[in-house]
Amino acid sequence: MEQIKADILIMGTGGAGLMAALHAYDANPELNIVLSVKGLAGKSGCTRMVQGGYNVVLDPDDSHEKHFKDTIKGGGFINNQELAWTLVTDATKIVYELENKVGCFFDRGSDGYLHQKPFAGQCFDRTIHRRDLTGIEIIARLRDQVFARDIQVLEECRGLDLLTRNNRVAGAILLDIRSGEPFVVNSRAVILATGGGATMYKISAPSKEKSGDGTAMAFRAGAEFVDMEMLQFHPTGLLAGESQLSGSVLEEGLRGAGGRLFNAEGERFMERYDPDRMERSTRDQVARGAYLEIMAGRGTHSGGVFLDISHLGAGFVERTFPGMVDRVKDIGKDLAREPIEVSPTAHFHMGGVRIDRDCHSNLEGLFVAGEDAGGVHGANRLGGNGVAESTVFGARAGDAAASFVSECNLSAVDDAQVNAVWQETIRPFSLSDGEDAYRLRRELKLLTWEKIGVVRSREQLLQGIQQLDEMKDRAERIKVKGGRQYNMDWNEALNVRNLITVARMVAQSALIREESRGSHYRSDFPKTDNDNWLKNILLIRDGKEVIRFYSKAVMFSRIPQEEIIK
Repeated sequence: MEQIKADILIMGTGGAGLMAALHAYDANPELNIVLSVKGLAGKSGCTRMVQGGYNVVLDPDDSHEKHFKDTIKGGGFINNQELAWTLVTDATKIVYELENKVGCFFDRGSDGYLHQKPFAGQCFDRTIHRRDLTGIEIIARLRDQVFARDIQVLEECRGLDLLTRNNRVAGAILLDIRSGEPFVVNSRAVILATGGGATMYKISAPSKEKSGDGTAMAFRAGAEFVDMEMLQFHPTGLLAGESQLSGSVLEEGLRGAGGRLFNAEGERFMERYDPDRMERSTRDQVARGAYLEIMAGRGTHSGGVFLDISHLGAGFVERTFPGMVDRVKDIGKDLAREPIEVSPTAHFHMGGVRIDRDCHSNLEGLFVAGEDAGGVHGANRLGGNGVAESTVFGARAGDAAASFVSECNLSAVDDAQVNAVWQETIRPFSLSDGEDAYRLRRELKLLTWEKIGVVRSREQLLQGIQQLDEMKDRAERIKVKGGRQYNMDWNEALNVRNLITVARMVAQSALIREESRGSHYRSDFPKTDNDNWLKNILLIRDGKEVIRFYSKAVMFSRIPQEEIIK
């Protein structure tokens, strides 16, 4: 099997992966850096899909303390406060870097300063943007900077598993999707930044190639996870029937600008759930409100509610949200002039690998950034904090990995482990009869939506866990035909395996947390219980696919508990 030697392997080319590559290279241009991506560099991933903007403290009347408190409050008070503080303080300098070094152009006001617009859950208008297509601007500039450096980029190469030796990560085995051939990258350090697994749900927002690959690989390697029950549903996912656009997000700024939500009976239903903030409430509150309206029979025939921004004037909407207008136009609707059907859509995983401020995991040599990591956002992420997290912690991961590899030797890979991973990967070709990956994926999406979705209960979770265990066994019997080159059936089998791994972690964590907090809502425990549940649920693999759970009290290292929870 081909083997590539590297100092640093970075898996993923979203905001976190590209930023990590730039920082690692600039820290030491002599490093041999390999950047791999399941799709095309700068053309796939979720950062590119960011519409609304980037939360950052710039205005003299704003402060890092205000942004920090908004982030902690939005996260249901269970964020890792050191990570949250790092996010808000580093964001300011990272934005200057994006503008002055990377070359990003953000919108400016008539006064010449960066324009900052309102976003839900924040006490100050601090969201910078490039119209309503901020992610494309950031990713395009980051990609150009990476291509201008001596960094090896491997496109359409998916990770299969991390390789470990003596509790240290020694690289990974990857699959060249085009040729169907495996290869090993033997590296001193690995930065994992592949994105989340929200595509396991029936309605979801992430790019379609996302399948929780990094999360599943880290789990199998023995990484420690935190807050896996916390998966965010964005309240305004476009409903477009069987179109691939179904579930894609209509951005937060629409509600921030004054967009209104109505049920099928014409009621502004957020009056029932958050009468003070209404549509500008946090994502978890608005998504849950919409879901409960739909379940109560007050939804549309398509199972949604209406988002209406037409009262602000067609000219204003078309000037301010051109990307959203074009997106809705693709399904034959007019955002500027009529209400649009939307639904909660699985969007972002707050849970992930437990990290410190410099993205170290519990495994030596493994650094994790972006949506693969957990702890920054707690129980719910504020809109605009996602792309900030990816660039802030991507930069830190790159710096930390560059420092780490300067002081360690290359650890040899275990050939027996490599062979075992590859034999498991190609096993679907050897079966004479078996499961269909696409059918199993459809069943998984329906199961997660109904059993571990926006609203959960003990009965539903127990049913879901049992069915997921059965699906795990069925996934091992998926049959694949044809050759290995560009075999999408085979890749779908690998996707399903990883998504089931992530779903089991989410469901079992959700069963343990017997309260409602942030994105995690239990109909049988509808209240937030600060007396018993100001803690984080952690998990780690304990034997083959067995999950061991434990919990730790939240550390109020920056702001005392009494000051935050009033």
